[in-house]
Amino acid sequence: MTLTPTYAEIGMQSGGAGAGTDTAARPGLTVAGRAFPTNRGGLCKKGWTSAELLTSPERILTPMLRQPDGGFAPASWAEALDLVAERLAGSRARHGADSVGVFGGGGLTNEKAYQLGKFTRVALGSSRIDYNGRFCMSSAAAAGNRAFGVDRGLPFPVEDLDAADTILILGSNVAQTMPPFIGHLEGARSAGGLIVVDPRRSATARLTEDGGGMHVQPTPGSDLVLLLGLTNIVITERLIDTDYLERRTVGFEALRRSVSRWWPERVQQLTGVPVPQLRELARRLAAGSGTYILTGRGVEQHVDGTDTATAAINLALVLGLVGTRHSGYGTLTGQGNGQGGREHGQKCDQLPGYRKITDPAARAHVAGVWGVTPESLPGAGVPAIELLDSLGVSGGVRCLLVHGSNVVVSAPDSNRVRAGLEALDFLVVCDFFFSETARFADVVLPVTQWAEEDGTMTSLEGRVIRRRTAIGAPDGVRSELWIFQELARRLGSAGTFSADPAEVFDELCLASAGGLADYSGLSYGLLDTGEAAYWPYPVGSTGTPRLFLDRFAHADGRARIVAVHARVTDAPAQRDGTVTLITGRLLEHYQSGAQTRRVPELHQAQPQARLQVHPATAARLGLVDGGEVEVGNMQGTVTCVAEVTGGIRPDTVFLPFHFPGAQRANLLTLGATDPVSGMPEFKRTTVRVRALVRTPGSGPAGPVSVPSIRTDAHA
Repeated sequence: MTLTPTYAEIGMQSGGAGAGTDTAARPGLTVAGRAFPTNRGGLCKKGWTSAELLTSPERILTPMLRQPDGGFAPASWAEALDLVAERLAGSRARHGADSVGVFGGGGLTNEKAYQLGKFTRVALGSSRIDYNGRFCMSSAAAAGNRAFGVDRGLPFPVEDLDAADTILILGSNVAQTMPPFIGHLEGARSAGGLIVVDPRRSATARLTEDGGGMHVQPTPGSDLVLLLGLTNIVITERLIDTDYLERRTVGFEALRRSVSRWWPERVQQLTGVPVPQLRELARRLAAGSGTYILTGRGVEQHVDGTDTATAAINLALVLGLVGTRHSGYGTLTGQGNGQGGREHGQKCDQLPGYRKITDPAARAHVAGVWGVTPESLPGAGVPAIELLDSLGVSGGVRCLLVHGSNVVVSAPDSNRVRAGLEALDFLVVCDFFFSETARFADVVLPVTQWAEEDGTMTSLEGRVIRRRTAIGAPDGVRSELWIFQELARRLGSAGTFSADPAEVFDELCLASAGGLADYSGLSYGLLDTGEAAYWPYPVGSTGTPRLFLDRFAHADGRARIVAVHARVTDAPAQRDGTVTLITGRLLEHYQSGAQTRRVPELHQAQPQARLQVHPATAARLGLVDGGEVEVGNMQGTVTCVAEVTGGIRPDTVFLPFHFPGAQRANLLTLGATDPVSGMPEFKRTTVRVRALVRTPGSGPAGPVSVPSIRTDAHA
């Protein structure tokens, strides 16, 4: 029997009908907004066009196995899973359980994230699991845990921002990354209190114009110094909330001493932010009747990202903002399930409920739910970059399973990641499409998309939200929950692995009971009523929309002010084309672009990577708007198109990270990481830029073509 692996080969068109679960034509699906507190019916371009992916011509519709010639041939699910189980079992027998690694994703539902952690530790017996959220939330999470005793992106409902008159946003371009969010900034903007810290004049920074607030434009990587300087001003000008500090915090005196060296003139010298603007900013934060400090990836994706997020928390604490009904601190998640994806076991050191895997009581509780002994569970693994660095090396990971991630594009130092994937004995990728990572796989397993499955996700404010099946999945596509169940059975695993999302969620709730992220009072039935459900939501409660009103999660109920110290480093000399590269997102694309680059409207709007460069820098280097440029360093070389704009500092260039091939921004980024969180240094890379003259007909690489696919295999 010949299988047809993609819609293209059965004549389907993107956005049209397709093969349904009974091989009949699948009905089309449209997307519409609805009244919901966080987005109020608004969606960005990515949301409005998301249904087109369901019937994309490039979608994989059957398991694919790599052939000796390097191409892929379709296979039955039994054949593919038998091969995967055989290779995983063989690697465990020859090299030990930790020779098998798992790399997850922040876009997985809570049920999948939970089951992935359970599968890794019970069915595989491996400690080698981490996920791409390590590239996104880890520094903010580490800072929140040490300051508050718990990590939840926003410890208050998003709607609380509506009443604010002052909002400081550091390192987040929400106007492009989550456009519906900016509606919650309107109150502060109308009051002239929207403050945006960004080296670029981003779409969010432009909201501060015409009396809407203030745009602060520091040198890349100097955010920690900026925050220490603001704290110095708040303390020296006696703008602190003394009563709050005495009642609700510990550690203030150490902070006072540590920031004494960061007087405004010194901060100006290192950040480029003028002293008057520093003082104006500090005073505005202290004077606001409703003040919020929000951080994003721009200040967290550094080797000092945890300390920078901690410095932002310290500033919020000395102002008495955290744990009140009218002010607060929060961090903005970057992925669809960025909050829930890190709560239930994908992180290398965590068990469900945000428990530490090294805690004997946590191990005993979770092992009891899973029906195994605590001793059988592995210990803590290693964070994402260390996991990727171990691929294919002696004593490292020999077989890797990838779920919901495209590490060839999204991980730093991507040439090294690619070499690691090529050195593996066996690679399995679960995906919708042949992503850049899937092209290196031995087995590609097609999985359900968002509209084809039940599940839950947890928003940046800790609200647990139901996802319901809207359309049947194609015949050859399966949920990861079913895949875990089938592989666990083939591997002779202890415990049980359900493929029913409702059953998995019930088990997740049991496993989380008593943990920091306690879901034990939740169920699909309760969520289906439409009741807002914020964790922690233990049995008998009505949830916790606002954390910290009465106490913080440390044993004594007080927040920890942790003094942090900035490493003073010189900016790269501005000669021979040397500048500082920062990376980030575009409105039209998402993460590695594996999906959005396959939506015609989005791809046509932004078909290639463009390097933003200041006019003065462009003139100095002989660059022209629309001309091709080469961006390089010791890590690699990127070719792209120049975009000359006055909206960026002259010492800085910006490159989006959504594009593949020779346009991959992460060919240039370093594998250096924050020692506390494991966060890579994405936002401050020294590069050289030069104009590139190409022969006619050549140009930057576009989307990579689908690998050769043979259809002569039998089911």
